[in-house]
Amino acid sequence: MDDCIFCRIVRGELPASKIHEDAHTLSFMNIMAAHPGHALVIVKPHVDNILDLDDSLAAAVFQSTARVARAVKAATGCDGVTLFQANEVAGGQTVFHFHIHVLPRFTDDRLLPFWPASAPPRDALDAMAARLRSALAGDA
Repeated sequence: MDDCIFCRIVRGELPASKIHEDAHTLSFMNIMAAHPGHALVIVKPHVDNILDLDDSLAAAVFQSTARVARAVKAATGCDGVTLFQANEVAGGQTVFHFHIHVLPRFTDDRLLPFWPASAPPRDALDAMAARLRSALAGDA
């Protein structure tokens, strides 16, 4: 896409503080960082979100994400790492090009959890698992 900010970074039209690049992915510093070391890992071809991501790109981006997460931990000395990936407007996606946030986390950093936890009853969990298995079977 011509006007996609991440596509423009991949093409070299916009600057980025690059961390890692391979044939399928690019990682760089997030200019809207939660903490120093907050990185983004993107797929190079324009793919809107995980729903459109094919298996080979999914494998490549998660391999790169694991490498970047280890580098973030080593370079920042953080206590942990959070991966965040949002899809579609209702899911919190704001840049419509597949990407994963790699966030260094520190004990008591006060970055809040994204949702309140609940504990559904086992029968509700089993029913949803059955629906998801059915959806996966239709995807094959």
